[in-house]
Amino acid sequence: MIGIFGGTFDPIHNGHLRVALDVTEALNLQALHFVPLNGAVHRARPQAAAAERLAMVQAAVGDEPRFVADDRELRRGGDSYTLDTLRDLRNQFGQDTPLCLLLGEDAFAGLPTWHAPEQVMELAHLVVMQRPGCSLDPAPPLDRWIARRRSDDPAQLRDAPGGRMLPLPVTQLAISATDIRHRVATGRSARYLTPDPVLAHIHRHDLYRNLGD
Repeated sequence: MIGIFGGTFDPIHNGHLRVALDVTEALNLQALHFVPLNGAVHRARPQAAAAERLAMVQAAVGDEPRFVADDRELRRGGDSYTLDTLRDLRNQFGQDTPLCLLLGEDAFAGLPTWHAPEQVMELAHLVVMQRPGCSLDPAPPLDRWIARRRSDDPAQLRDAPGGRMLPLPVTQLAISATDIRHRVATGRSARYLTPDPVLAHIHRHDLYRNLGD
């Protein structure tokens, strides 16, 4: 199984990496692709340039052999749509390889507003990363979509290339990229919030220094 974790990664931080490792271990993923988006559709435009965000992802994942820095959305250019990315991955890995799209609870709740959400759900399994002790309570029409797709057994995701939804409790660290950018911009330390190689890249390239959040 292949995992896909998309985001601005502006910058990538330990909160991203911890939940990614939880999912990788829980699902025994062959690889997990971190995919920095190019053009944001449902969120604010990234503050760091695409090349810098990719370099930070590469710096962050370099010591974990199952993690992959994937630049396909940056190479494609334009607005980043998950449907296009999943089609590209499906072409790369074949029609039978299970693909697992990692989503936070907020992203999952917004799924009906995505471009062609039902096609997205056919191309990949949705792995909804939950805070421990929380339960999903999707609103219409998401509740109807999920009623016939939900699985609570990670092993079932191996039986099909996509089409299922798995809620998965993960370790939630209260870290945000916004806070990291603000700390850097105001001269405060962001150490232990993001990996040291990422922080070194931020300082070496003078990222976020002149950005108030």
